[in-house]
Amino acid sequence: MKIAFFSTQKTDRKNFCEQSLPGVEWTFFETHLMPKTKALVSGFDAVCVFVNDCLNREVLQALKAANISLILFRCAGFNNLDVAAAKELGLTVLRVPAYSPMAVAEHALALMFALNRKTHKAYNRVREGNFSIEGLLGFDFYQKTAGVIGTGRIGLQLIRMLRGLNMRVLAYDIVPNAQAKEMGAEYVDLPTLYQQSDMISLHVPLTEETKYLIDAQALEQMKSGVMLINTSRGALIDTRAVIKAIKTRKVGYLGIDVYEQEESLFFEDHSEEIIEDDVFERLLTFPNVLVTAHQGFYTREAITHIRQTTFDNIAAFQQGQILTENCIVCPSSL
Repeated sequence: MKIAFFSTQKTDRKNFCEQSLPGVEWTFFETHLMPKTKALVSGFDAVCVFVNDCLNREVLQALKAANISLILFRCAGFNNLDVAAAKELGLTVLRVPAYSPMAVAEHALALMFALNRKTHKAYNRVREGNFSIEGLLGFDFYQKTAGVIGTGRIGLQLIRMLRGLNMRVLAYDIVPNAQAKEMGAEYVDLPTLYQQSDMISLHVPLTEETKYLIDAQALEQMKSGVMLINTSRGALIDTRAVIKAIKTRKVGYLGIDVYEQEESLFFEDHSEEIIEDDVFERLLTFPNVLVTAHQGFYTREAITHIRQTTFDNIAAFQQGQILTENCIVCPSSL
């Protein structure tokens, strides 16, 4: 099986070549899969894609025309896939539903700590010989209230960590998690969570229902000075509305590992270029905003699991089987 691997980073190449898979030949492309690069799929049996690849109808039709029947997502989210078109075209789409929920939850907590204690600022000050602690005042997490929106694998791990800090945890999910309740999380509606939380962390997938979950109306219900953390998908937050809320001090801290227009920025070096995204550039001007470039998943354990699950998906497909928990779109013939 010949597989075209898109959005390749150095770590991807090393990770996927570290362990051989009999009968599989990888070809690595640094570029994203999108309409203007769709011709690259010719001659392959499958494609392996990531969060910023574009799997719209045009690209899926190109895959079908090239006799490609298998799409492998090496991530959990698939909001960049036209699911209806994939079903219509009879494509098989498999993903990695859970690689390391601890990795993302720990990164969310790291953003919280860094924003609160201003670790990133202290690091830069000391390197410049400035040992003043003025402006670095933080607060105790102890007995504060944290709101966790989305209590799946990642949200559950974050709840475990926050409860370990003796914090009160409010939770919201359309399907409450019994384990979260056992840990001491209190399920409430969104207005209550917004009104009572000192910090809010997002752990839900991006769907039509969750797009701009955090908009001007939601922000208005929150405490003044609230800490907002997003390590899930960028478009859960209306960035322009959050910028306004930062300017009015409604949002006191913003930590994001994702951004709604990140596909043109993240995972690439733009240090010698002028970034033309004015909204993103405005975010970076605020002293209480911390942005990381979609690295929440990036641990040794996680990328090892991503590789292994992708290999498992390939093997199952070759054997005409379905790994149900990994399936986004699977033709009934399998």
